[in-house]
Amino acid sequence: MKKPSPAARPSRRIVGWAAAAALLLAIPLPPASGQAPVARLEVSSRPITQFHIGHQTKDFGPLEFIGGLEMVSRGRHFGALSSFRFLSPGGDFVGVADTGFWFFGKVVRDEAQRPVGIADFTMQAMVDAKGNALDEKQYVDAEGLEVKDGVATVGFERQHRVAQFRIEPKDMKAPIRELDFVIPRRELRQNKGFETVVQAPAGGPLEGSIVLVSERSLDEEGNIFAAILEGPGKGIFKVKRDDGFDITDGAFLPNGDLLLLERRFAVADGVAMRLRRIDGETIRAGRVADGRVLLSADMGYQIDNMEGLDVWRRADGALMVSVISDDNHSLFQRNLYLEFQLHED
Repeated sequence: MKKPSPAARPSRRIVGWAAAAALLLAIPLPPASGQAPVARLEVSSRPITQFHIGHQTKDFGPLEFIGGLEMVSRGRHFGALSSFRFLSPGGDFVGVADTGFWFFGKVVRDEAQRPVGIADFTMQAMVDAKGNALDEKQYVDAEGLEVKDGVATVGFERQHRVAQFRIEPKDMKAPIRELDFVIPRRELRQNKGFETVVQAPAGGPLEGSIVLVSERSLDEEGNIFAAILEGPGKGIFKVKRDDGFDITDGAFLPNGDLLLLERRFAVADGVAMRLRRIDGETIRAGRVADGRVLLSADMGYQIDNMEGLDVWRRADGALMVSVISDDNHSLFQRNLYLEFQLHED
């Protein structure tokens, strides 16, 4: 979706972006018959060691900043990264861009397990049943993603729908099915639809159901439309909208709480991001879900248009939270990857 661009970044960032981009190369791979081309992209990454700019602080409430990356590439389709999920904990990932592309790659780490780069990055267009690339924004505005058992569930806005795809990194095909998204279509705003697609823990009260949360499709009380798609709890619920923030992604925590990534834009203040922990007990049909804010950051922090989030376990058992930004293909915005440890106490 198109979002307003924040104020221009300091000139040193723009110069750095352009210099790094000049060194990179996008290599198209020959497509198989009936398959959209797969482009292998060289991605250059600048490490981010401070989350609060000019400060060495690592702890932000229950979240500890581990590290981050500012990513650039000469590939003309690189960017617009809307949502992603790890296929292996903190390593291989799959994602969707709201320009109608799949992307795959791997986070490279140092000996301390901090992110230091991106490897094996590819992009390929979403296709129709005949294998032809789709390029109509109205139909390929992919915003939300969940992955389970080799199947990707994707939420689209503008032409609202939820579709499932087999994950084949070298040959992504047309959807295998579309799901009933429960919410009446008339309640979904054209450019404020399904930004969050999540799957509840199998052993929790929602019994592994797929849950959708819209970006800013509001009811008469100003609450955000959401839905449980399956099981005995199937139905519509709402999420309380607070302080002008819209919802851009989410992931369930092991205990059944829902972690939401939120974004706000104002001309005077630029972009802000927030992480809010929704009490899992409030995620029920007919109820309004709410929870506390864990982290709030403005332009004094290393953020941009933050749109994608995932939660995963590190090998040592640490609970990790990763977020990415969507640069809208703008020279004044950045593609960021940020990583935090969530201290569960």
